[in-house]
Amino acid sequence: MTADHGKPEKTQLAEETLQLEKELAEMTTLAEERLNQLKYLQAEFDNFRKWSEKEKGSVITLANENLIKDLLVILDDFEQALPSLEDEKDREGVGMVYQKMVKILARYGLEPITCMGGKFDPQFHEVLCRKQCSEESDTIVEEIGKGYRLKSKVIRPSKVMIAEHASKKEGEENG
Repeated sequence: MTADHGKPEKTQLAEETLQLEKELAEMTTLAEERLNQLKYLQAEFDNFRKWSEKEKGSVITLANENLIKDLLVILDDFEQALPSLEDEKDREGVGMVYQKMVKILARYGLEPITCMGGKFDPQFHEVLCRKQCSEESDTIVEEIGKGYRLKSKVIRPSKVMIAEHASKKEGEENG
């Protein structure tokens, strides 16, 4: 009897073992799925955080850009006023204020576009007029209005006069 009675116990234990192994496999699969979901959510959150920081930086840069564009008008006024001041003390005082303003704006990334003697580049320059001269064509011969970059972005192109090379005299062309 014990031998017969023992067989069903072994079968029952084997069935329970199989059932537990099956449940363990299901739980392991579920745990792996949850872990993968957690890793995915972590990556998504990290990407969101990076995007959010970048967006915040863009908003600050745009706000600075608009403010600096408005201040460029005052910078231009200083540049025009300085040569016209007759009193040396006035010129020195206004010059100091102008230099402070230039330094402050430079800390925020503002830099003038240098152009004299260089070649015309439509990314940095706006041609207002041309001048016939012996210089090579498209060489900048005069800066009419100062241009500026904020970090690497042009916020105001330089207004320039460029050379138009006069290779032949007018009479030679018609003759």
